[in-house]
Amino acid sequence: MGKINHYESPGLSDFSYWYLELMRITEIRASQPPTPGSPADWRTQLGQIVVEVKTDDGLVGLGVGGGGVAGIHLVETVLRDLLVGRDASDVEALHEEMCRHTSFYGRKGLVVMAISGVDLALWDLRGKAANLPVARLLNPNVDLDLELPTYSTVFDDEDAESAFNAGHEAIKLHVERFGDQPDPAEIANLVQRTRERLGPDASVMIDAFARWNIDTSLRVAEAIAPYDVAWLEEPIQPDDLDGYAILSEQSPVPIAGGEHEYLADGFKTLIDRQLHAVLQPDINWCGGLTTLIDIYNMAQAANIRVIPHRGCEPYALAAIAALDSRPLAESGRKWFNCLSGFPEIRDGRIQLSNRFGFGVELRSDGG
Repeated sequence: MGKINHYESPGLSDFSYWYLELMRITEIRASQPPTPGSPADWRTQLGQIVVEVKTDDGLVGLGVGGGGVAGIHLVETVLRDLLVGRDASDVEALHEEMCRHTSFYGRKGLVVMAISGVDLALWDLRGKAANLPVARLLNPNVDLDLELPTYSTVFDDEDAESAFNAGHEAIKLHVERFGDQPDPAEIANLVQRTRERLGPDASVMIDAFARWNIDTSLRVAEAIAPYDVAWLEEPIQPDDLDGYAILSEQSPVPIAGGEHEYLADGFKTLIDRQLHAVLQPDINWCGGLTTLIDIYNMAQAANIRVIPHRGCEPYALAAIAALDSRPLAESGRKWFNCLSGFPEIRDGRIQLSNRFGFGVELRSDGG
């Protein structure tokens, strides 16, 4: 018997109706693909996992989450036992149930990263079952031919030169290499050189990777403010909410963060306390697309901008294209190559795929 699913998103354009046959989940599995060139830290040790959700009609949904071996174990035990036999099309209800089922030990961190991969696989199934790209599920009027603006995150001068030559009109300078107590003048010099190279109309941003304290963050913000920096990203630890309250009030440069926040409740706190001018959820970690939709709803109601982490990758890109009136997509990871179907950045812009679901497939050569 056919089943009607309608997802309503208050504060955004009306979502379409779509008709899906009931899809029983028959198998859920996860794997951690090799990622040569990935950072030699937790991002590899507890790295990205690919989640496959199969249904009784032969469809396979692909999602990407996090948590490495721990995430795989969670997917193939707790979440598999919870979801096998359930209707895959009821994505929002399954997301809520996964979060409630793991709430005693998983409101943040690795558990939510694993849930993200399952949620994205379910959304991929939803798109494939409806013969639509996920962006069209989110917004029937989305223009798939529209070229979206991008920015490139660079880690050194060589990266920056490549970004200049690729036509990016916005660059984010990752300044972790300057250490925990950097000389603000050195960072200001880097920003000045970047501003001169890009010109007055481009955007320049700074990412501190949560390495600093409040005093260092304010001194750097004062030093770089003359160069019209769009935002200072994650200067202190993500749980230092009182510290972010001080920075949001005193910094002459807007504060961005949220890359390491989880689920709608976590982002609601950031929004209610007005701790960030720009929110940067990672769709593969924060709870998946279901959570990202909630974040967009809350943030737009509060007039806070959302610019997802790694937005040029297909999962976040669908939401950016469909839900954001001021789209901007961050460059993806060069070392995550196990999936095909990633759109290419050309002359600093990127175009959404028109393939069903998220438009990705497992590469037969392993990347």
